[in-house]
Amino acid sequence: MRFVVLDINIVANYICLCLIDAGDTPSVLKLHKLLYYVQSWYLALNGEPMFDEKFQAWVHGPVSRVIYNRFKDSKSMYSQIDIEDLDIVDLEQEFLSIPEEAKEHIENVLESYGDLSGVELERLTHKEDPWIKARVGIPKYERSENYISEDEMKKYYEEMITVE
Repeated sequence: MRFVVLDINIVANYICLCLIDAGDTPSVLKLHKLLYYVQSWYLALNGEPMFDEKFQAWVHGPVSRVIYNRFKDSKSMYSQIDIEDLDIVDLEQEFLSIPEEAKEHIENVLESYGDLSGVELERLTHKEDPWIKARVGIPKYERSENYISEDEMKKYYEEMITVE
């Protein structure tokens, strides 16, 4: 089902609040990876992105520049995100803007990946083709701002669906 493309910050807030509600305090690193998996699986299942944001193939895995910029002045990648960090003006209004199908998709991704730490998620993304292909020719610990192809994300996770 198609809906208006969501703002990545609203999706990030929803992910964080779901995790906090479940007793987890997510790190910035974990948030980046979960957003990546939300987008990847959405592309595979629906053929289009949930939100209009690309991921870069950083040393520590996929990173959204928008989310990085949001937290860079107050948080490191390993810092925990608390509810106060989310700066939500109107929680009810913000979450009403997320269609139920999108919430269900996000919650399904959290069910699959939410118990993993940011470092575990980083290791997982490092084994997957979309991140690997975006970093071809780049030394292991060298910075990169190469974008991870949404076509590669879609293709890779579609193939995972057919394997399962």
